[in-house]
Order: sequence, then structure tokens, then C-alpha cells
Amino acid sequence: MVNSKSKIGHNKKNFLNKPVEHIDITSFDSRKIINSMSKMSFASRDTAKASEIFCEMLRDKECSIFLTVAGSTSAGGCMQIYSDLAKYNMVDAIIATGASIIDMDFFEALGFNHYQGSQFQDDTELRDNYIDRIYDTYIDEEQLQICDNAICEIADSLKPKPYTSREFIREIGKYLKSNSKKKNSLIETAYDNNIPIFCPAFTDSSAGLGLVMHQEKNPNNHLTIDSVRDFRELTEIKIKSKTSGLLMIGGGVPKNFIQDTVICAELLGKKVDMHKYAVQITVADVRDGSCSSSTLKEASSWGKVNISKEQMVFAEATSVLPLIASDAYHRGYWKQRERKNFSKLFG
Repeated sequence: MVNSKSKIGHNKKNFLNKPVEHIDITSFDSRKIINSMSKMSFASRDTAKASEIFCEMLRDKECSIFLTVAGSTSAGGCMQIYSDLAKYNMVDAIIATGASIIDMDFFEALGFNHYQGSQFQDDTELRDNYIDRIYDTYIDEEQLQICDNAICEIADSLKPKPYTSREFIREIGKYLKSNSKKKNSLIETAYDNNIPIFCPAFTDSSAGLGLVMHQEKNPNNHLTIDSVRDFRELTEIKIKSKTSGLLMIGGGVPKNFIQDTVICAELLGKKVDMHKYAVQITVADVRDGSCSSSTLKEASSWGKVNISKEQMVFAEATSVLPLIASDAYHRGYWKQRERKNFSKLFG
């Protein structure tokens, strides 16, 4: 922990004075906007098509919907969207970066905030005040270290053995039931509704920092994260799903992790269909040969995604995801879905 008296400047409160407010998709109805965008061109029509495909997933009673989250949209104001998608039965399993789940969601569940800032701020001055910057969003590093220590505390309380990220995050959900300062976090909402959360690169976050501290304190008797069993568990969910759809925010490891379940199932001798529906919102570029883990059409060549119902939306996610999610919420198809309760598959 930093020595605040010796290192931190006098302007910290001036920087951290305007919390990020997370958008509430239930408070506005975007259906008319989406309908109008469907008659436009460029990213507008792509967004409307993505909304249409997402609603198809919700209408398809056999479809298991996987939400993947990469990037910093949770810190940037979309955190309540993800929680509401879980609360209103619009997703059945979640694959995310460790930062999205721990540094952002768990962090705020402990009672802390992300703050509006500026991408033009002198970063040396921010460092002097122990403030971390994500583009134009600020985080209090001292509070983030409290988050790290909370992860260590949870790990210290558990039986030392290998855990999947899903198992450990479920333990975090149990911890939040009695320790959260802010209710309706994604972790706690998923815990309440038996929605598994997987973080395939879990240690690339405050979770990793907390677990390193845990192992340092307990060198001969500590827990570890079993990412291989994570992959096996997620593949089991894919095998149990008659049909599947993907709502992907960003790309990277979470996107590839869920797409690879099709290949993994086949290698295990199980016949499964490609993901029938797929939407990806991203600003990643295809010119470097990746688009942060392939375009959806490219994924089809690997046998991962059916291209008959797929849509890439090349837009910054905080600008279009609220419209897509609000449209789906107000159309109400989620009301006829039965919860998959996939967490119960694993005891």
C-alpha cells in the first residue's frame, strides 16, 4: 500500500469529484430509434441488424445466450447494462476479462466509484496523486488496492485446492451477499440467478494481484486457478445447449474462448452445431489479420460460427450497446424465456 502522506498530492479530491453514472436501459425505450436506424446505412443499419439478431436469440427458446465482455465498457458506464441482462434473463453465461469482473464490477460492489476525467490530463500528475486512468476515466489506486486485498481475504478463507475462475467468482458472489456496499453488481446478480461467469485470463487483473498475495502468505497451502477446467466447463455448457448465440462486446480472449467450445466439443467426440447467432461490437481493425480474434465470417471457416445470422458492428460499444439492450428489454421477449441455471451443472 502506498504511503499516502509522502506520495500523494493535494489535488486528488479535485480529480475524483464526478462519478461515472451507469446507464439504465429500463429508463428509456430505444425501439423507435432502432426501427429508424434499420432504414439508414453504415453503422446505424448494422446496429439495427444486431438488435434484430439479439432479439431472435431471445425468441428462440432453445438458444443459450453467451455474453462476452472485453475492454473497459464496465468502467465507462455500461456496468448496469450487463447486470440487467443477467437480471432480466437475457444471457445464460458470461465470459469476460478479469478486469471487467474484478477491477470494475467487484470494485464498485465494495462501494467505490469510477470517475469522469480527461484523456488530456497530465499522467505524471495523476500518478503523483495515485490515480489510474482508463482513457477519460479515473480510478483511485488506493481503493483498487483495497479490492486486491479483498480478493486475497476471500482466497485465504477457502479450502486450498484448484478452482476454476467460475468457482472462485461464485465464492465472490457469496462474499458479496453479506459484504457488498452496492447491490445489483453483475457478480451478485449472476450468483442469485445461477449464471456462471468465466474469466479465462483471470489473473490479468486485481484478481491476479490478490491471488499472488494469497500465495505469498501461504506458500505451501494455497489455492490456484484451473483455466483448463474452465474451458472444459464452458464446453460442457455448449454441449448441453441445443442452440447457442453470442453477444460479444469487444474481442480478445473471451470471444475466442467461447468460440473454441465448438472445436473442443468435437475433439471430445460430441456432435454440436456451430454458434447459430453472433453479434460483435468492436472498434478493432481487420487489417492486422485479427480484428481482436477474427471477424465472425472468418470464424466460420474454423467451424465456430454460422454466418447466416451474424453481424459485426464497428462502433465504440458505449455508443450502441445501450440502444441494442434497451430495444431488447422493451420488446420483452425475455419474459417468455426459461432460465438455464447453468451454474447448477457443476454443483
